[in-house]
Amino acid sequence: MRENKNDFSKGNVYTLILSLAVPMIFAQLVQVMYNVVDRIYIGHLPGTSTDALTGLGLTFPIVTLILAFTNLFGMGGAPLCSIERGRKDDKKAELIIGNTFTMLIFTALILMAVGYTFMKPMFYLFGASDSTYPYAAGYLKIYLIGTPFAMIAAGMNGFINSQGFAGIGMFTTLIGAVLNIILDPIFIFLFHLNVQGAAIATVISQVASCIWVMRFLCGKKTLLHLHKKNMRINFKILKDIVSVGMAGFIMAGSTGLVQITYNSTLKAAGGDIYVGIMTVLNSLRDVILLPSQGLSNAAQPVIGYNYGAKKYSRITKAIVFISISSIIYMGFCQLILTLFPETFIRIFNSDAELLRLGKSATRIYYFGLAFLSLQSAGQSVFVGMGLSKHAVFFSLLRKVIIVIPLTFILPHVLGLGATGVFVAEPISNILGGLACFVTMLFTVRHVFREEKDVKKLPESLDNE
Repeated sequence: MRENKNDFSKGNVYTLILSLAVPMIFAQLVQVMYNVVDRIYIGHLPGTSTDALTGLGLTFPIVTLILAFTNLFGMGGAPLCSIERGRKDDKKAELIIGNTFTMLIFTALILMAVGYTFMKPMFYLFGASDSTYPYAAGYLKIYLIGTPFAMIAAGMNGFINSQGFAGIGMFTTLIGAVLNIILDPIFIFLFHLNVQGAAIATVISQVASCIWVMRFLCGKKTLLHLHKKNMRINFKILKDIVSVGMAGFIMAGSTGLVQITYNSTLKAAGGDIYVGIMTVLNSLRDVILLPSQGLSNAAQPVIGYNYGAKKYSRITKAIVFISISSIIYMGFCQLILTLFPETFIRIFNSDAELLRLGKSATRIYYFGLAFLSLQSAGQSVFVGMGLSKHAVFFSLLRKVIIVIPLTFILPHVLGLGATGVFVAEPISNILGGLACFVTMLFTVRHVFREEKDVKKLPESLDNE
């Protein structure tokens, strides 16, 4: 009965996606609260709030790099697991789970070593100053301790969702985030540990989430299990995981590269205050994108399963549903942010200068937000169908080929200063989003046509 319940080739496609999306969106919202709550508390510290918030923002590229490697293996393994489930090959699906776990552990240890070794030069390269570096280093020195736990919790949770247990997956992040929300004010204000207190609360929360994931995947309720025998690296499986996961890696890794470019350019063009504004905008962006990304991520196992089961009409329905829903939602968010920018900035900081400069930056940065939903929908379809090269290309197109050059050209060549950095974002959203979505539509149509032609081929040969 449990296997039939998680058979994505049956039932209403919209209902299936929503049944996965609602708990996943809630789980991702809770996940974002790990860091967003830290920023809210730190941004309102008496006396040092702006420097502390800016210092915390300087850690974003490193945290994003950790996420990138988590995506490389977690987002690489989970879609493949869905496809193998659709093909009824549970043995191979469990081998994928075991290999993913091993690579997450191995990579976490390497990232910790690199982070501790090159911390100071990295932060100054990312746009730190003598005023903000102590806050950035104070946070990261503790945060890195939790790297293995964070990567296991986030990376392995995809295998819970890919089996249809979105509610269980939701609790992975819910447990950790609730702990973080409770512990943050205790360590930050009661124990007067400031940014170090925020990091301690985060690490404790990550450990709790990790324990939850491991207990489920090694327990009796899961359909597919994490077994020790499957943890030995199978290089063919690893190659497939990396191939599919490269899209998620590039998406997160290129985001980190863009963050570095933004912060270093803003520091040179406008000083620490503009790096602080970008920290606020990135924090808002993390929350705003959740429903659209959650819907797209929920569609991935449904698309992957039906692609493995050759149910192409159901994939088409999934594409239409997530595209229209995301465009409507993101368009609404753009309108609200344009009308009431100060209201949202005050959530993170109330510095008069930051508010003054931040209002116009917010309106510029979020212009064209609806087009970003097209990028999210296109990427999810590519990943769900295992078309990793397409997903990788369009991640690179928007963030690396468009954004990074514009971040240098607009402020320096065209003389727009710090404003040019904020202008680069909407241009990339419009150009990158349209290119990704239109290509996805043509690609999917071509794949379906090829599959149908192959299916008809034996019959044609028989007739001959």
